[in-house]
Amino acid sequence: MNQAYIYDAVRTPFGKFGSGLASIRPDDLAAHVIRESVKRAPRLDVERIDEVVFGNANGAGEENRNIARMGTLLAGLPVSIPGTTVNRLCGSSLDAAIIASRQINAGDAELMLVGGAESMSRAPWVLPKTEKPYPAGDLTLASTTLGWRLVNNAMPSEWTISLGEATERLREKYGVTRQQQDRFAADSHNLSAKAWDEGFYDSLVSVVPGTDLTRDEGIRAGSSAEKLGGLKTVFRTENGTVTAGNSSPLSDGASAAWIGSERAAGLLGMNPLARIAGRGAHANDPQYFGYAPVEAANRALAKAGIGWDQVGAVELNEAFAAQSVACINAWGVDPSIVNQHGGAIAMGHPLGASGTRILGTLARSLQASGQRWGVAAICIGVGQGLAVVLENVAADGDPDNWKA
Repeated sequence: MNQAYIYDAVRTPFGKFGSGLASIRPDDLAAHVIRESVKRAPRLDVERIDEVVFGNANGAGEENRNIARMGTLLAGLPVSIPGTTVNRLCGSSLDAAIIASRQINAGDAELMLVGGAESMSRAPWVLPKTEKPYPAGDLTLASTTLGWRLVNNAMPSEWTISLGEATERLREKYGVTRQQQDRFAADSHNLSAKAWDEGFYDSLVSVVPGTDLTRDEGIRAGSSAEKLGGLKTVFRTENGTVTAGNSSPLSDGASAAWIGSERAAGLLGMNPLARIAGRGAHANDPQYFGYAPVEAANRALAKAGIGWDQVGAVELNEAFAAQSVACINAWGVDPSIVNQHGGAIAMGHPLGASGTRILGTLARSLQASGQRWGVAAICIGVGQGLAVVLENVAADGDPDNWKA
């Protein structure tokens, strides 16, 4: 079996809902990170790209005609490069990377460009069609920004509660306190700010032309659990713990990564960053969606043939602080190795882009620290989780072996 490697990753800064990137269409966000990926590959003959696979969770707006294909064409790549779009909600772009790695493993491809894009600001309202024309009553527009809409009445009601209420139920089940959530959220902001100040994201982020956004817009340096503790709860007025401060915000952005075989080093003119060593998927009750990464990561580690005691870095997408804390507790890992450069509570969570964001961050984190093994994991609405194990190739043998 051929081995699959991640060679490079790039993303936009993530913008707040209705703010820094709200004027940019999602297909243009995708095109930007595709163009940037190509620019960063010094030897690349674009005709050698086997396929572009992008994630997107909405699909109902300006990205509706296969955003991978649209982004490829808008980026000026040859029309001969195929594109496919993946929708696994929040896990869409991590799923895109998993799909690409399997194609590499199977020998069906040598070089794949993967990623994802989401504009939650520009997600449209939709009006359902009626069974018969000319209805006499009113019709209601449904927002496609986040969560359930146009719900099938056959779905059990406990499965279709809001993501916030689901998180309240999860924290009750797994014993996560408000104080733990607010501490975790404050760390997300402060670690994100520190990483930006120290230049960690300089090589990972590319500014979108026509915008002034140079950093992730949601970061609040100097956050504290005490300050966040003063915020009102959002989903429950009584006995609630989930607030806007300990949840990821609605966001806009895009991300991309090169996935290729060992031979792709020569095609790109790059050394690989990390080997994709294990993959895992898991599903559980939809109302406990935030806990699904636990078993997904365990399965990915089993596929890689290692245990948690060997993992030096974890990138866990922070949909909510409560579910993040619950996952970390279940794994029994040292919290200090999780999201060492901040997370989605601070930086944002543009649904289709977050998977490749955590994968690229993990690869660069392993490179910077010299740790050998890392895990990228993400929870997914309707009760799913995905995870990928990366092996830092420079930590296993002579880095000169990877010279292009």
